[in-house]
Amino acid sequence: MAAQMSNIYQFKITLKRSKPPIWRRIQVPEDYTFWNLHVAIQQAMGWYSAEGNYHLHNFEIINPETSQKDLIGVEDKFSGYGDEIINEKKVKIAKYYSLSNKKANYEYDFGDGWEHEVLLENILPAVANTQYPKCIAGKRACPPEDCGGVGGYEDLLEIVANPTHKEHKERMEWLEGMGYAHNNQFKPEEFDPKSVSFEALGLCGALDGDDDDSE
Repeated sequence: MAAQMSNIYQFKITLKRSKPPIWRRIQVPEDYTFWNLHVAIQQAMGWYSAEGNYHLHNFEIINPETSQKDLIGVEDKFSGYGDEIINEKKVKIAKYYSLSNKKANYEYDFGDGWEHEVLLENILPAVANTQYPKCIAGKRACPPEDCGGVGGYEDLLEIVANPTHKEHKERMEWLEGMGYAHNNQFKPEEFDPKSVSFEALGLCGALDGDDDDSE
């Protein structure tokens, strides 16, 4: 049965300090919680926490009612944020996001410190019988987990691009063991939005919406 939902939120997620930029464009239902958005970001980017909490994360966004930044994420006494963090499963993205309050910072893995800009690009009418969420665009592969953040990833790219580097063999073996490389090939420039599937996560459903496709 199709969910009754009139609008979808279109986000562009950009991994901060990545050069050239690593980014994704996704569309999600307006009734999503920040937990749902977290899972959708994880799946679209290619991180490991879409189906569990491989690493901690949080959102930082201006609260339109107070004009102060709120931290939204997993309530965890070991996160270092104490009682200041708002439970992401209990708050809807529509409470914070609007076309006048478009940006949030999403940090994943507080050790590696992967920071993402989560930008609301538009609020659009849902298209009838369309499955949401969906990834509609993006560029470049997700960095490997636990590679040391943006700086560590840049070092890794230099090493794997140089077969004569003393660490080349070791790093390629690590990438293959983690499932990021195949047949001794690592392809950081490749990304296909059609390869992103949300169905196994229980997030995907058809929405009742407008019959005409809006860009």
